[in-house]
Amino acid sequence: MSLYTLDEATPEFTEMTFIAPDASLIGRVRIGAFSSVWFNSVLRGDMEHISIGDETSFQDLSMGHSDPGFPLIIGNRVTVGHHCVMHGCEVEDDCLIGMGAILMNGVKIGRGSIVGAGAVVLEGTEVPP
Repeated sequence: MSLYTLDEATPEFTEMTFIAPDASLIGRVRIGAFSSVWFNSVLRGDMEHISIGDETSFQDLSMGHSDPGFPLIIGNRVTVGHHCVMHGCEVEDDCLIGMGAILMNGVKIGRGSIVGAGAVVLEGTEVPP
């Protein structure tokens, strides 16, 4: 795995977290217990923090970014499918984000929701629980 300190912030995760050997974690990133970040994924906490809860799977080739005023917050027991792009959004507990989905700044996905594969969720959209 590639860990990058940025502005004195180093990614944080527990011994019970799986990080694939070629995943990249940059800056203000925190990953909870029993979570996983899979192959060729990137979590870039340069503009704001990124927080991933417990028992969450961030699958292969997915990208997580933050923008000023828009941290990326992913709850517990969330599955982020392969090849997703997530920009400064919030996903509550027990959600499924389908493969190839794109979530823009300010999106909020309510607890237990499903975002279909290939969906584009536009900036500021709120999906209720």
